[in-house]
Amino acid sequence: MTLAFEDTVHTWIEPDPIPLRGTLVLLPGRGESARVYERFGRRLASDAYRVHAITAPTDDPVRAREQLVALLDAADPAKPRIVVGSDAGAAYAALLAASHRLPRASALILAGLPASPRATASRDWAGELDARTSCPTHRGRISESGVRPGELFTDLPADWFDPDLPGEITVPVLGLHGTADPISPLDGVRDWYATVPRADLVSIADAQHDVLNDQSHRTVAATVVLFLERLRNRALIARTERTYA
Repeated sequence: MTLAFEDTVHTWIEPDPIPLRGTLVLLPGRGESARVYERFGRRLASDAYRVHAITAPTDDPVRAREQLVALLDAADPAKPRIVVGSDAGAAYAALLAASHRLPRASALILAGLPASPRATASRDWAGELDARTSCPTHRGRISESGVRPGELFTDLPADWFDPDLPGEITVPVLGLHGTADPISPLDGVRDWYATVPRADLVSIADAQHDVLNDQSHRTVAATVVLFLERLRNRALIARTERTYA
């Protein structure tokens, strides 16, 4: 598998000769670089989904949208093209979809969606790590990859949270949210997802805010792949007929 770097875009490519199954473009959250998502990118690429992680919209929203649109335009139009957002990246992805500025996106995957533009009370670095993840591997990755301490506790633009926006999203949405998320508590986003015309909200037991990279990252990746395969086939493939105690 080849890992390519181009400016601030990090790309994980499907292994040769496996044919491409779809393209994901990921918007990072507050204080994050694209490198934070290497584990997620590698795992999805191993299932033949190409993953691009780009500029965080809280760093430069104009550049983030330019990169996002360019990558969606360049992706194979015969395969699903999915926008993934984490934290503020999720809020920005939802804003763009609701305002019809993502015409080529097939779906959204929103992880740790903030419930409000108002940030939670600031914590020191140890407290921020606890709020982000309980996974020791990811904690090390955060410390090594240039996450900027404290930015997780900054407010977001109020216009990203217009209450009418969710109802304007026309593509399928997969929401992923940790039940132990202290930055955006799960109860705070249930109503948001309830107003999206086509949305699945999946809660991840005991997960913190960085739900794509927390302890249950394998379960999260599997949930994402099931969603992607359903998009490709336009049908539910695996159905539980009965659960036996």
